[in-house]
Amino acid sequence: MHHNRLSIASLLAATVSTIAATSAAAETFTLRIGAGHPNGPAAYVADVANVFVPEVVRRVAEETDHEIEFVEGYGGAIAGVAETLEAVQNGILDIGAYCICFEPAKLFLHNFPYYAPFGPQDSADEMRAVRAVYDQVPWLTEQFSSEYGQELLGLHGWDNYHLGTTDPWETVDDLQGVKIGGAGPNLPWLEFAGAIPVQSTLPDGYLSLQTGVYNGWLMFPSAYLGFKFHEPAPYYTLIGFGAMGVNALTVNERSMARLPEEVQAIIREVGQLYETQAGETLNARQASGMAGLRDAGATITELSQEARAGWAASLASFPSQQAADADGRGMPGSEVMAAYLEAVAATGYEWPYEYSLD
Repeated sequence: MHHNRLSIASLLAATVSTIAATSAAAETFTLRIGAGHPNGPAAYVADVANVFVPEVVRRVAEETDHEIEFVEGYGGAIAGVAETLEAVQNGILDIGAYCICFEPAKLFLHNFPYYAPFGPQDSADEMRAVRAVYDQVPWLTEQFSSEYGQELLGLHGWDNYHLGTTDPWETVDDLQGVKIGGAGPNLPWLEFAGAIPVQSTLPDGYLSLQTGVYNGWLMFPSAYLGFKFHEPAPYYTLIGFGAMGVNALTVNERSMARLPEEVQAIIREVGQLYETQAGETLNARQASGMAGLRDAGATITELSQEARAGWAASLASFPSQQAADADGRGMPGSEVMAAYLEAVAATGYEWPYEYSLD
């Protein structure tokens, strides 16, 4: 009897211990997530707020014993557009979304779509091409981890780039000496036109156009409308520099390691979802942006195919020049640019001028 009492007591203790352990294992994890651009005008941020965040919250609650709470900081509330990569690296943000364009030194080669302008006009084609390059050249994904302590969860982009200006123009020659703003890696596109490139960011654009810091912006219609650039610069010319798959959603590796494995798995899967629907989001934004600009009274014109082909041809050496620059920095520049040109060709897109690395 004494032996049985001990067994029952041991069994009860073990049961209580198991219940306590299960209870302790059910946790609520708080993650800080942010971007330098605001939710709304910037499609990649809207997809973070409207797709990634709620889907992670829902799936973790439904599929695990845990819960995720996000502290969201968009529009530079936690880190600006040029600070997000570092904020994720330092753990100020657990998860960050940012345009690679604002990291021209640290993520030089990841800006490869900018180095071959006049590419896919369709964002879904562009995102497929960029994903193919990342899959073919693992270095691109690995650099986020090896140098910046973060894991790439998904890619996103910008819809097709055009040019808005404060004054009307008819030929490319009319842009000679005109100051035009841009994110950085796309500013060399302006050399052919003889325009004066000015490094800037979307949050600065409206006031800068209004006050004449510059008189034009290289910008896709979704953000041109969203940031109301059409008010100080109502002339919008369709040029078709192409959609650009140059935005990243990354998570701090230390933050990720603190989470249970099943929660990590959900975050990775939703990161893939964020990427796979990016093209559709961006195409919709291009269409709604164009419609919105027309409704707002912007003057919309289209560059002739001949002028467009000439502009593209003027940049013939740009892809190989940038590839060589990356090679010189110890990066697989030529491999990445060759892979990108092949991936774009695989979509069936025909360039106005066919680039080569020879």
